[in-house]
Amino acid sequence: MMLDLFSSDIRFTPVPLEEADVSFLVRFPFPMADADVFQKLHRDTPWVHEEVVVWGKKHLQPRLTAWYGDSGRSYTYSGTVMHPLPWTDLLLSLKRELEQLVDEPFNSVLLNLYRNQNDRMGFHSDNEPSLGPDPTIASLSYGATRTLIFKHKRRKDIPPKPLKLTSGSLLLMKGSTQRNWNHGINKESIPIGPRINLTFRNIIK
Repeated sequence: MMLDLFSSDIRFTPVPLEEADVSFLVRFPFPMADADVFQKLHRDTPWVHEEVVVWGKKHLQPRLTAWYGDSGRSYTYSGTVMHPLPWTDLLLSLKRELEQLVDEPFNSVLLNLYRNQNDRMGFHSDNEPSLGPDPTIASLSYGATRTLIFKHKRRKDIPPKPLKLTSGSLLLMKGSTQRNWNHGINKESIPIGPRINLTFRNIIK
């Protein structure tokens, strides 16, 4: 499927963050229903429960993960080294449509499964050296809506910015975003179903 990049239906909305380049697309154009994408990823992904090192101690991540990518594109964060699984047909299709839409190359993707309202993502920035100084991170969401919160790393005068990530949406973070902002997902106080997040990136060797 070839995308019409000039279609009036494809409109990125800038997210108002100082010292950042973030935009949001409510509906990522893909020829498979969002629910079908979610079900296939949920069913077919070999999810793992990784340990991370925080302040010198090992902890199980409060979510499940999987790492896919080109051969040799390993990823290291919080003391964990992830070796890529080979691309599936679905992930390759998502990657190709995404690359065409945003005009950026991606050679790997991190999948996160938030099983329920208790799963979360600690505040962090995607600023590992292997991503380069100003990485482009493209984040697709499927399943339950969760709230991503941005917090500026230094300026206390800038309030946190919450952003609801709905099913089928695309969040694009570029430029100096990772240098200036952390982002994370807190627990929820009410029951929430599962959500799958795919963060496409380009590992630089």
